[in-house]
Amino acid sequence: MKVFFSGLVTETNTFVPFPTGLKDFHTIRAEDVQQGQTFTDWSAVMQVFTEVAQARGWDYAFGLHATAEPAGTTVQSTYESLRDEILSRLETAMPVDAVLLDLHGAMVAHGYDDCEEDIVSHVRKRVGPDVIIGVELDLHCHVSQKLVDTADVICIYKEYPHTDILDRARDLIDLVGDAVEGKIKPTMALYDCKMVGTYLTPYEPMRGFVDEMFAAEGKDGVLSLSLAHCFPWGDVPHLGTKMLAITDNNPEQAAEVAASFGRKFFSLRHEVNQKQMSLSDALDTALAHESGPVVIADATDNPGGGAPSDSTMALRELLARGVTNAAIAMMWDPVIVNIVMSTEVGAKLDVRLGGKLGPMSGDPLDLEVEVVGIIPQMLQEFPQPGSAPLAYPCGDAVALRCKGIDIIVNSLRGQVFSPHVFTNFGIDISQKQVLIVKSTQHFYAAFAPVASKILYMNAGGALQTDYPNIPYQYDHRHQYPWVDDPFAL
Repeated sequence: MKVFFSGLVTETNTFVPFPTGLKDFHTIRAEDVQQGQTFTDWSAVMQVFTEVAQARGWDYAFGLHATAEPAGTTVQSTYESLRDEILSRLETAMPVDAVLLDLHGAMVAHGYDDCEEDIVSHVRKRVGPDVIIGVELDLHCHVSQKLVDTADVICIYKEYPHTDILDRARDLIDLVGDAVEGKIKPTMALYDCKMVGTYLTPYEPMRGFVDEMFAAEGKDGVLSLSLAHCFPWGDVPHLGTKMLAITDNNPEQAAEVAASFGRKFFSLRHEVNQKQMSLSDALDTALAHESGPVVIADATDNPGGGAPSDSTMALRELLARGVTNAAIAMMWDPVIVNIVMSTEVGAKLDVRLGGKLGPMSGDPLDLEVEVVGIIPQMLQEFPQPGSAPLAYPCGDAVALRCKGIDIIVNSLRGQVFSPHVFTNFGIDISQKQVLIVKSTQHFYAAFAPVASKILYMNAGGALQTDYPNIPYQYDHRHQYPWVDDPFAL
C-alpha cells in the first residue's frame, strides 16, 4: 500500500482588509524534511501520518505542508501555486492507494469560495474513483455536500480549544487504512443544522454533546462523528453548522445518525453560543474578584480568527482605570518590536503602540514604557493531551511595562496559547490580578489550571458575534440566529 499526504491550512476572514499572500505561508516540502527540518505547530499532523505509515509498513510520499495565520482573502495566484504544487507532487508519487490531506475547511481565495472543495476535486480527477481520499478539517470549517461527495473520509476536530488535532489525524489515517485494506467501506452523510455560531466545548451543554459523539463511535457500524461548527467570519454560500456521520457501508444509517445528532444540536441553539461580556463589565468583574489571576479573553481581537491583534481598547481602559497589577498579550506591532530589539532591558522609551490596522484596532497609544524583556524568536506551546505539545513561533517578542502593566508585543501575528507568553519574561502571573489574552478559546487549555476565573470579552474588535448585523454579501437569513426556527420556514 502507498499513501500520499500533504497539507494546505489557513482560515479566511473575508471581512478584514489585509490579504493572505505567499509570504504569509510557512511551507515545508519533502526536500526540507530530508535535510532535517522537523514538523512543528500545525504541520505536526504530517508527523502523525508518517509515524502511522511506518508502523503499518506502508510506502508513503510527503509532498508539502503550507500554513498561514488566519487573515483576509488569499491571493488567487498564491492559492493556485500551492494547490498546483501539491497536485504536481501527487502526480510524481502516483500510483497511490490513498491520499491524506490536512486542510482547514475555511480557506477562501479570490475566485474560490471554497478552496478545500476545489483542491479535493482536483485530487479526485487525478487519482480516479478508486483511490481513497481522506481529509482532516478544523472544526471552524465550511463543509459542502460536494466535498462530502468527493472525499471518502472526513475527520473534523471535536474540541475547542483544538487539543485533539493529532488524535483526529490518527483517526483519519486509521479509517483510510482500513478502507484501503477492505476492512470497512465508509459512507458519509451531512446534516445542515441551519445555525451560525461559536461553540466552546469545555462548557455544558457542548461538553456533553461532544462526549456523546465519542461514545457513539465504534458502535453499531458508526465509524466517526463530527460537528462542523462553521467559521462565522467567512462569508461563503454554504456558511453554517453541519453534522457529519460516517458509517460502514450503510448510507441510510449515516443519514439517520447525522440527522439525529444534528437535530439534537439544533435543540441546544439557545444555550451553546458563546456569551461575551462588554469591556467595562469584564474589567469590573475581574477587579472585584477576590483573587487572581482572572484571565480575560480579548476574543474580538483574536488573530486566530483573522483579527489584527493590535487593538488598543482593552489596554487603554486598564490605563484609564489606573490598574497597576495586570498584563496583556500579545500586541502585534512589528515596528515597535524592531525599535525595542535595538535597545536593552531597562531602557525607557516613548512609543506609539498598536491601532495601526484600521478602525477595528482603535487609536494608537502614546506611552512611556520601560523595557523589561527581549526574546528573539520566542516560542509558546499549545497542549495536546496524550501527545507532545505543539510549539508555535511568536517571532521576536518584547515585554514593556507602563504604569504597572506588563505589555507583551510581538512581530509575528498570532494568538495566545500558553502562559509562556508571560512567564518566558519572568513575569509571575500568580501575582497578577488581571491577565488579558488575545485569543477566543485556544488559551483555555493552558490557562484554565492557573486561572482563578475566566471571562470572555467583546472589546469592540474585528470578530463581532452579533451575526445578523455583520454585513454578509451572501444571504444567511434562513438560519439561526436570524430566525429562531429555520426548519419551520
